[in-house]
Amino acid sequence: MPGHPTSIEPVRKSVTVPTAPQRAFELFTAHIQEWWPLRTHSVGTEHAVGVAFGEGVGAAIIETLADGTTSVWGTITHWEPPHRVAFTWHPGTAEAEATRVEVTFAQNGPGRTVVRLVHSGWERRPDGASARESYDSGWEPVIGLFAEAAASSPSTISRPRA
Repeated sequence: MPGHPTSIEPVRKSVTVPTAPQRAFELFTAHIQEWWPLRTHSVGTEHAVGVAFGEGVGAAIIETLADGTTSVWGTITHWEPPHRVAFTWHPGTAEAEATRVEVTFAQNGPGRTVVRLVHSGWERRPDGASARESYDSGWEPVIGLFAEAAASSPSTISRPRA
């Protein structure tokens, strides 16, 4: 596109959590509802009541609002439990402008996992550079809440009130 950079550096985030890769993967995907900060990181903000991460390639990540309407955030493109999940990402924007998120889970000693998130594909968005800047800071609290949930015992995980 004229006037748009041909390449914008991906956003990269990493955290080490005190749990095995299988549990970290399940927490990030099947249990996203338990830790994702819907009030601050959703399409519906205060009207958002849930988020579900589908299972397997082609499944969707879907936000649900209090009135029952839904918003698709993205579609899973790679599903390799417990090592890797990748998906398109377009909450609140057109699917044609979807970016790409890849999350990997690597064992780092007994009961420890390094979780790496790479968010790329900013060139697909007309506001790619500014969107990248916003997501660079926006992923910080999300990854932080994920790490807090991973540090909790499975029986005490609860959805944060952020």
